[in-house]
Amino acid sequence: MIDGRDTPNVSLLDRIAEDFGNAPDVAMGTMFRSPGLRTGGKIFAFLGHNGELIVKLPQDRARRLVDAGTAEHVTMGTRTMRERVAFPAQGNDTATLILWRKVARDAHRYVGSLRRSS
Repeated sequence: MIDGRDTPNVSLLDRIAEDFGNAPDVAMGTMFRSPGLRTGGKIFAFLGHNGELIVKLPQDRARRLVDAGTAEHVTMGTRTMRERVAFPAQGNDTATLILWRKVARDAHRYVGSLRRSS
């Protein structure tokens, strides 16, 4: 693992990273000095400073997840991101991993598709 050991939930991100062990395009990286996962050099998931998982998803999906109360808007500076949403840790590690693994896979597919279409 890289820098960011003092960020909460790094061990959960490590476990999610293991899910991508056979994906040659996935590597650990940082976003705003926080640990994250990259595909093709682009971050698709990283930990916020409070230990929430932040992922990049299509704008309409991100909005639906926020509207449903599953995710939260991400604001960087004064700008609310349209495609980045945060998923706080759930009541326990098992519940958190179930949710985070799913959204990390979705984010990986989405960011990978952006790279291929450009």
